[in-house]
Amino acid sequence: MSTILERLDGLDAKFDEISTLITDPAVIADQKRYVRLTKEYHDLEKILKSAARYRRLLADVAEAKAVLSGETDDELRQMAKEELDSAQADLPKVEEEIKLLMIPPDPDDSKNCVVEIRGGTGGDEAALFAGDLFRMYQKYAERKGWQLAVSNVSEGAAGGYKEIVFTLTGDSVYGTMKYESGVHRVQRVPATETQGRVHTSAATVAVLPEAEEFDVEIHEGEIKWDTFRSGGAGGQNVNKVESGVRLRYNWKNPNTGVVEEILIECTETRDQPKNKERALSRLRTFIYDREHQKYLDDIASKRKTMVSTGDRSAKIRTYNFPQGRITDHRINYTVYNLGTFMDGDIQECIDRLIVAENAEKLKSSEI
Repeated sequence: MSTILERLDGLDAKFDEISTLITDPAVIADQKRYVRLTKEYHDLEKILKSAARYRRLLADVAEAKAVLSGETDDELRQMAKEELDSAQADLPKVEEEIKLLMIPPDPDDSKNCVVEIRGGTGGDEAALFAGDLFRMYQKYAERKGWQLAVSNVSEGAAGGYKEIVFTLTGDSVYGTMKYESGVHRVQRVPATETQGRVHTSAATVAVLPEAEEFDVEIHEGEIKWDTFRSGGAGGQNVNKVESGVRLRYNWKNPNTGVVEEILIECTETRDQPKNKERALSRLRTFIYDREHQKYLDDIASKRKTMVSTGDRSAKIRTYNFPQGRITDHRINYTVYNLGTFMDGDIQECIDRLIVAENAEKLKSSEI
């Protein structure tokens, strides 16, 4: 208990200092610093609200104990006992809440995210499953009130997608969706199977925090742009207008010193400037992801958690259609509601993953 109060000591002064700083025109002009301080302000605000409640509960406990030790009136003693029991029951919950709030958050959690789904082993069936996963996330985004924008698509020969890339925009999107990174395995009878045999296929999901303009430095004058006519459905406009854009950029990997050519295509809209803007956004996200991978790996190893390492080669979940079963292998979570799950009802699974990760964070925390 004293440890919690010691850790809280000084946070009020820090909060007041940041409150003043974020109104300073010089700080507002420095966007990178301003965004960091604003985030810190909101995080501290949450901690201080819980801290105020924690101190009130401690005061209630002390007051109730004083009444019980010095009061002879039975009615007053009964009221004091009820108040003591209530406060003592709430104290551990608020204490846990404060501990979690005081663990340094992943700075990317509040960001939007870019999701890449690729069909893996299994050919046409893998592409169809990648399409099912996209539909699942599309439905989930609708439930959350997030905006979804597709930036690149490569369709499978029998339907679904060999690859689909999209951006999700909303509140704390990356902090929620990061748990979906990894290999998703499906067991079912493919539409092309004539003898009713169950096949196993897989699709890979990569969830990347969307980079803001000030997260990475890009020399836009060195970008090579090409335009081309978008293929597929879309009417005469798509066939006649070169709305698709292709971006080439030579980037030196700071971790290896190797210069790599990055190639990004965007055919999402019929508006070339919008496609350029989205291609640039994907370039920023790609570079941000690569430059910060070492940092993310260090965090993951320190955290020693298998819940959200972001390892795209780890098998995280199996979807068994014959049994209507979903199993998340990271937390041994199994449910038999595959139909509703594939319709975007995945929140309970994500909530359990968040609880598991928080439990691991508390174990490794010094609080």
